[in-house]
Amino acid sequence: MTGRPAPRVVEALNGALHRLFDERPSLHLLGEDVLDPYGGAFKVTRGLSTRHPDRVLGTPISEAGITGVAGGLALAGDQAVVEMMFGDFAALAFDQVLNLISKSVTMYGERVPMPVVVRCPVGGNRGYGPTHSQSVQKHFLGIPNLALYETSPFHDPYAQLAEGLDHGPAMLFEDKVLYTRRVFRDGAVDEHHRYELLGGPTGWAHVTPVDAAPADVVLICPGGTAHRAIEAAGLLRGRGLTTHVLVPARLYPPDLEPVLPLLAGARLVAVAEESTAGGTWGAEIAAQVHGRIWAQLRAPVLPLSSADSVVPTAPHLEAGVLLGAERIADEIETAAARSLPPRAPAAPVAPAGPLADTGPLAAPVPAAPAPDTARPEDAEPVAGVPVGVPKLNNNDTAYLVLQWLADDGAQVAEGDPLVEVETSKAVEEIVAPAAGHLRVRAAEGTEVGVGELLAELFAEPPTDRPESPSASSPGAAPVAAAPVPPSAVGQGPAPRTHVLDRAQQGTAAVVTRAHQEVPAAFAAVEVEVDAVLARLRTLSDETGAEVGLPEAVVKAVAATHPTFPHLFGALLDERTVRLADTVDIGVTVDAGNGLYTPVLRDCAARSLADLSDDLMEFRMKAFRGEFTAGDLSGGALTVSLNVEPGVLVVQPIVMWPQLCMVSVGGPLTRLVLAEGVPAPATVVTLGLAYDHRVVNGREAVAFLRAVSDALHDPEQLVKLID
Repeated sequence: MTGRPAPRVVEALNGALHRLFDERPSLHLLGEDVLDPYGGAFKVTRGLSTRHPDRVLGTPISEAGITGVAGGLALAGDQAVVEMMFGDFAALAFDQVLNLISKSVTMYGERVPMPVVVRCPVGGNRGYGPTHSQSVQKHFLGIPNLALYETSPFHDPYAQLAEGLDHGPAMLFEDKVLYTRRVFRDGAVDEHHRYELLGGPTGWAHVTPVDAAPADVVLICPGGTAHRAIEAAGLLRGRGLTTHVLVPARLYPPDLEPVLPLLAGARLVAVAEESTAGGTWGAEIAAQVHGRIWAQLRAPVLPLSSADSVVPTAPHLEAGVLLGAERIADEIETAAARSLPPRAPAAPVAPAGPLADTGPLAAPVPAAPAPDTARPEDAEPVAGVPVGVPKLNNNDTAYLVLQWLADDGAQVAEGDPLVEVETSKAVEEIVAPAAGHLRVRAAEGTEVGVGELLAELFAEPPTDRPESPSASSPGAAPVAAAPVPPSAVGQGPAPRTHVLDRAQQGTAAVVTRAHQEVPAAFAAVEVEVDAVLARLRTLSDETGAEVGLPEAVVKAVAATHPTFPHLFGALLDERTVRLADTVDIGVTVDAGNGLYTPVLRDCAARSLADLSDDLMEFRMKAFRGEFTAGDLSGGALTVSLNVEPGVLVVQPIVMWPQLCMVSVGGPLTRLVLAEGVPAPATVVTLGLAYDHRVVNGREAVAFLRAVSDALHDPEQLVKLID
């Protein structure tokens, strides 16, 4: 990495406010708990009251009063920014917005400046519950003279705030999850996407694939939904639909002129937002697009929003209500298929060699036989292109056929999803290696081994019938249960049994191999963590991210990589260790439905807040069972997180082909001597299981001491953060 990382959105907002206060001596800020050292509920106003004590006003809990005072300041010739602690409470200020600051602009016979911006933190996905998680933008649409903006990772909040003050009144909506995300800059989004700004700094961000492929779908979304929209675009690319994403800096009134040509050229236009269903911003955008270019659209605009429901507190219920990337992709795919005529599939093309590599989950494709025009009519029919079972991970030799995504006999195109199979840890899609008519050869509910036949693809509709239940079409009856062994007959009641689920079977395979193949040893140390826990609490307040001991342990482990590189390696043979180029660390996650070890990427180069975001996403994926093989592979070392209170010590295994696993126990209170006086202290136990062929006890203890030193010293932790 070169240079400093891009700032987080909360830092960009804070910097924008500082710049505006420096430039505008008549600017005031009003809000609850906005004074230092607290600096606002999400730390957006940090430092302002220290530098401008006369112009930053901490107020009582009265949203209507705060907004009314701001309107009065503006009428008197000053400027004002109002901070709502949560956007949900903007409802209490609705009268002042509707009947004072928006009406005063034009109801006195001449235009009256109203330089007021009301800032509103909005949105869910943080478990804050029904009254602190709403996206209330839609309730302020259509108020004359009132402009609505939303922060995004693409737009400079200084430009949004300045324009809102210069042409006010305005409201700026700030998605709370976005606060800890880094802004995009220099046209780069990720390895698959880039962006450009259309219509100036408060115009549209246009996100495209790096190969600049033309859009099949244009997905419009506000800034708070941008990351989900980009993730959905990646999912749709895998399903054969190239998606461009458009993110406006100003929600209302929208300036559609710069993007109309792009919308007119797409097969489908969709609008996605987190607001609950009914009367949405997306419906407003759809109405305006229909009015402008209806004759050029190939289908009506598809509006997507969260469910018509309150936002629950429980994470799994909240996830079921709020709009997510998977649902965006699924509904767009369905709408595109419904609104567009199907493409005529080409006949299967024989690959050049014995195997055609059509992607990581594409089935092996042997070369098709040459056509035999002289074949007798009663000869055997030509075999179709086989869809085999690829190897999806290193743990399983067989997978469960969960669901066929295409009907038996259906026409499919190359790359179309055919079937979902379940490994011990994830659900994966198998795609068509060629175009053709599908003949299913493995029924839902059956187990298939690596290399076995799932289906065949034919140039013409197949006329054969499946020969056995294992080759039946989707929905066929499951294979009958095995008969009771004769030895069990007449011996009284059958014993009670418990069949391990596939996730636990996968865990069993991993630990069995570990115990059989890895000569592991174990060492442990005890670490005092009071100072670190205190620093993490202040860091959480500063960044808005929920940073705790798990993130700190991962970061401290990553910091040891330069000193102990071989502990992050893999044994190639009895004499050679393959070293890791990047510090990718697996972490244990168990949401009650199986143990998973997803991998945090490039931990040495990322902040604690970044790691916190990834860990939260992992917990949600574990709960929903949404991990992919890519999430679970590639770790150089694993950290077993067992930080529940009361856990004394955990002796982990070494997960082949890794060489080490770190464990961290729960916080315990101990009496320790502080300058000769007994005093309570919070301690945790750090453990290290290590492959004794590569690592000796002295190195293991030195490694644990290095991790312990980083956790024991808050200043060292600060260095790791930076």
